[in-house]
Amino acid sequence: MNITEFQKWVGDFYQERGWTGYGPFIRVGFLMEEAGELARAVRAIEIGRDRPDEGEKPADEARQELVEELGDVLGNLILLANQYEVPFEEILEAHRAKLQKRYQKSETE
Repeated sequence: MNITEFQKWVGDFYQERGWTGYGPFIRVGFLMEEAGELARAVRAIEIGRDRPDEGEKPADEARQELVEELGDVLGNLILLANQYEVPFEEILEAHRAKLQKRYQKSETE
């Protein structure tokens, strides 16, 4: 599945469940919540958990949690893009162009 197909699939999936009616401010709140969960997953992999009620997970479980949280962040980014009718492919291209322009080697190097 390419990114355009995935963007449509996410939009359809959320819409079928009535989850697309939230405005951008609420959606950004969901995104921040998911970013926090992603941060927790990264922390668990990199430095472990330091709370006594949270045990260490096997590496494969920790990785799976990371993958799922990355997906939740991506889903919310896609929904925001959909609210503003911005194709995700356009975002990828614009980001690549921005970075290439910003970090291109000067002709004097």
